[in-house]
Amino acid sequence: MADTYLLQLLLNGLVIGVIYALIAMGLSLIFGLLGIVNFAHGEFYMLGAMLSFFAVTDLHLGYWTTILAVTLVAGCVGVFFYHLFLSSLRAADFERSILLTLGISMVLQNGGIYLWTVTPRIVPTPYSYAAVTLGGMQLPVLRLFTLGIATAAFLALYLLLSHTLVGKAMRGLSQSSDAAAMVGIDHRSVARLAVIIGIALSGLAGATLAPVYSVQPTMGSAFVFKAFAIVIIGGLGNIAGAAITAIMLGILESLIGGFFPLTLADSAGFIAMIVVLLFKPEGLFGRGVRV
Repeated sequence: MADTYLLQLLLNGLVIGVIYALIAMGLSLIFGLLGIVNFAHGEFYMLGAMLSFFAVTDLHLGYWTTILAVTLVAGCVGVFFYHLFLSSLRAADFERSILLTLGISMVLQNGGIYLWTVTPRIVPTPYSYAAVTLGGMQLPVLRLFTLGIATAAFLALYLLLSHTLVGKAMRGLSQSSDAAAMVGIDHRSVARLAVIIGIALSGLAGATLAPVYSVQPTMGSAFVFKAFAIVIIGGLGNIAGAAITAIMLGILESLIGGFFPLTLADSAGFIAMIVVLLFKPEGLFGRGVRV
């Protein structure tokens, strides 16, 4: 029984960890290329979850169709977000970018509360109560789907960054914008793509997690601050570091929550961030190669 309980905690930790990773990787990608801290990132996660709810309940879309549609819509929102708010910003506009994205976050969150209230909603799917039995442990199908979808997203982003010309342009731009410009890399096009991917990952996280937990307009705040802690712990701009740190934190929170008060689990990431900043300010994985 004790082993089964521990394995269940590990599965829960993996699920929440990969969601953290999807959000944190998007944050890290945008910071690595634009030098912008996007405080509105959590609200795009919230919008992805809320869109999933209405896609299922009002449009009657299926589980997989909803995830694909919400991810595509989030990518389109990324285009709008970049051209309207971020295209004129530079790394030197650090304080301005914080105020701008924080203001957008407040507008989106309070707009969501006005439109939908703070009543939690459940996204129904045919898999909501389905489970797989393995070694006496019940594995919810939706959690397994979450792990599979997140793993596929990680692999796709790795292949994009490591094995395509666009990925090489992103890595070059993250290391030196001046050198990238000298060899003909279009800063705006690459930066726009980074924002599209980052917000699409956030929307994917919301759409994937929506059927697992309840959704409501304030759900993005807690996730984005944890994502910031993850990015700092892993190393600013280091996408692989952010993903590894996110999964570690998800498992740690689940284990702590399984044996100790939940308030202690919620503070684990911030305690770890403080410790890392004290002893290794560049993060666990550094920022030598930021993308």
